[in-house]
Amino acid sequence: MLGDVVPRRQRLQAGQRVGGAGKDYKTQAAVHVRGGGAVGSPGPVAPLIPPAPRCRVAVIVARGDPEAAPRQDLSPHLPAMSEPIRVLVTGAAGQIAYSLLYSIAKGDVFGKDQPLFLVLLDITPMMTVLDGVVMELQDCALPLLREVIATDKEEVAFKDLDIAVLVGSMPRREGMERKDLLKANVKIFKSQGTALDKYAKKTVKVVVVGNPANTNCLIASKSAPSIPKENFSCLTRLDHNRAKSQIALRLGVSANDVKNVIIWGNHSSTQYPDVNHAKVNLQGKEVGVYEAIKDDSWLKGDFITTVQQRGGAVIKARKLSSAMSAAKAICDHVRDIWFGTPEDKTWKFVEGLPINDFSREKMDLTAKELIEEKETAVEFLSSA
Repeated sequence: MLGDVVPRRQRLQAGQRVGGAGKDYKTQAAVHVRGGGAVGSPGPVAPLIPPAPRCRVAVIVARGDPEAAPRQDLSPHLPAMSEPIRVLVTGAAGQIAYSLLYSIAKGDVFGKDQPLFLVLLDITPMMTVLDGVVMELQDCALPLLREVIATDKEEVAFKDLDIAVLVGSMPRREGMERKDLLKANVKIFKSQGTALDKYAKKTVKVVVVGNPANTNCLIASKSAPSIPKENFSCLTRLDHNRAKSQIALRLGVSANDVKNVIIWGNHSSTQYPDVNHAKVNLQGKEVGVYEAIKDDSWLKGDFITTVQQRGGAVIKARKLSSAMSAAKAICDHVRDIWFGTPEDKTWKFVEGLPINDFSREKMDLTAKELIEEKETAVEFLSSA
């Protein structure tokens, strides 16, 4: 679980040019457009200020031209910016992505000085909807957003990625057996894993959101053997946030005052939200959650059930699955990979945690479900 980590220092070098441009921005800035897309783009590109096709726009700041008006040199006041990174979101026409993309593009995830190229992938029938998403991103006029690339082609979407957020998956439809759902998603995540292996950077960080997230993550990783396994993770941060929130509500404190909550196992109703190691800040003093709440029956009963069944409760209430909270959890998860780990973004398992009998029973139950899912998915993978 990637949570409750201390942000590391920003990796910025003094004197970096804006966007890493090859020429000094004090003398020349240019935008070159060809056929409505940016030069060098691997696929359809949505320029943030759409120019006419086949045009070249250049701004030349006075360099000794006697007819040029004097200009104030603003470069000392411009913030140093990093090289742009390339971020992919799949299922980009869906409701989770709709809540997620703005946060990524405005700097809530990778920082206020990190420009980016945002790549949006969805299936062909959703491309018209995706056009509307692109227009909204353009209309936000976000300074960090260098390009928006909307595509239905994996060879375009997975090219040179720094981060891949795999949101899109086959949803479970009424009457669909879980085995049928696994089979459909094995096909999707095998294809996307293969594309990652072929086109993405070998340092790419991959976050799998589409359900069943744990097993889909396994399939994607197995299908991308040249990318380290530790570069793959799946989203249980939503469950983590739900657990923190329930503890905070019970104690009347901020969710930020609760730390070291653990989610064990599958992102399903068998998951085990564990607060045996969790702490809460009460009036400036750090106290164990069990000690603070003083209600073991609630912590071992309704608390666990509420977190396990929260997704279903949201669907029942709003007739749609969680979107806003899922997007927030993705942001938290990716931000902690980006800023809450060492410079090379490595991590390791925490070892030696004491596990009591109650926790072991819950962990074994969800592990059994995961193993069954894995065996079914691997069987489909070998025949796909």
